Amino acid sequence: MSEFLPTGIQLTYLVASALFFVGLKQLGSPATARKGNLVAAIAMLIAIVATLLDRQVLNYEMILVAIAIGSIIGAIAAQKVAMTAMPQMVGLFNGLGGAASALVAVGEFWHYFGSTAHAPLSSTITVLLGVLIGGVTLTGSLIAFAKLQGLISGSPILFPAQQIVNATLLGGFLVGSVYLAATAPSEPIFLALTAVSLILGVMFVIPIGGGDMPVVISLLNSFSGLAASAAGFVVSNNMLIIAGALVGASGIILTVIMCKGMNRSLTNVLFAGFGTGEGGGAPAAGGGSTGEKIVRQVGTEEGAMMLGYARSVVIVPGYGMAVAQAQHAVRELTDQLEKLGVEVKFAIHPVAGRMPGHMNVLLAEANVPYEQLCDMDDINPQFEQTDVALVIGANDVVNPAARTNSASPIYGMPILEVDKAKHAIVIKRSLSTGFAGVDNDLFYHDKTMMLFGSAKDMVAQLVSEVKQL
Repeated sequence: MSEFLPTGIQLTYLVASALFFVGLKQLGSPATARKGNLVAAIAMLIAIVATLLDRQVLNYEMILVAIAIGSIIGAIAAQKVAMTAMPQMVGLFNGLGGAASALVAVGEFWHYFGSTAHAPLSSTITVLLGVLIGGVTLTGSLIAFAKLQGLISGSPILFPAQQIVNATLLGGFLVGSVYLAATAPSEPIFLALTAVSLILGVMFVIPIGGGDMPVVISLLNSFSGLAASAAGFVVSNNMLIIAGALVGASGIILTVIMCKGMNRSLTNVLFAGFGTGEGGGAPAAGGGSTGEKIVRQVGTEEGAMMLGYARSVVIVPGYGMAVAQAQHAVRELTDQLEKLGVEVKFAIHPVAGRMPGHMNVLLAEANVPYEQLCDMDDINPQFEQTDVALVIGANDVVNPAARTNSASPIYGMPILEVDKAKHAIVIKRSLSTGFAGVDNDLFYHDKTMMLFGSAKDMVAQLVSEVKQL
């Protein structure tokens, strides 16, 4: 039995790996995402049980206690954390993954530090990679969490010679790593390298604006996977290597997709200091003329009539809907419009919200049918035949300046072409700018009507008015 155990464990890992692939594939569609998440969770459970059987665990009781405590915390968090705070929670998950991988690397270093004069070169390299990637992921994720939570400013934090400082830190880590690999293990140098990796994580994220957080979250998710894979090499665990590689690869692919959705390169996102945060420097609500621009307002009664008597309505959700937690009211409005024979669809921009798939998650929570969710490429050709486009809290992703104004910072960014609809109603608290810090030309379009107020309140009033039609 003992001779068969290693083979049986590896076969179990193979089954778990296959389930990871299946789960990852199902996560690619909103219709199968929940099932994919369950499949991946079962795969992880199988992998954990197999690992506990495979390794010589000193204290099973302590591990079971830790699992129980972690499970309780996770269950409570899943129930208590609001959907609007899900990006922050994802950021913390990434950070915890990086911390776990870094701790594995630290533990492996201490193993060699206390038992031998010189660790194998391959082990030293994997330990240092685990510390670097894990440390950057931990502190970078904590900074991203703080920006999203509003604990620190969402604006880019820049200072003179910032990139030189970053390059110096990275160069110092490489020099220290070479020294550590060429000599006997040195506790002070290793601790210094660990500290540098943590500082690099902070320096990596602080110059990135709040509007780029979806890209940062997906990139940090990739880092957490790479850190896990490095930990797998450290402890010689094939399952950890495979799972980490899957997370790392999928994370970087998603990062590239997000950058493409903004028509910007990854280097521009990381180093350009783009975006000033929501609500900066724009006119307040109230309608009328703003310079040469004219703002047209609409009341909920007139807005309900426009929606109720339309043949087709496309709803464009944005971060404002998430902040107001208006997704359930939006679902109720959809139901009321469909009772009147109105065809309702949802237009989803790939970078709407504060994390990849943010709008899909919110609408899924409100049980909006998956068939009504349309990607940008699918819905854009339909806007010209759309009677009313209802924008709820979206800003930069519907700004026509991205298509028409070559001087705009967002020029070339793919947008939802709401301005091509026959009519547009925009629900927003004010005329404030989005994360890009630029005014939205859509607000002053001759076919656009502004409905100022909280997304949840305004949608609820629209529902009440539509019921009376």
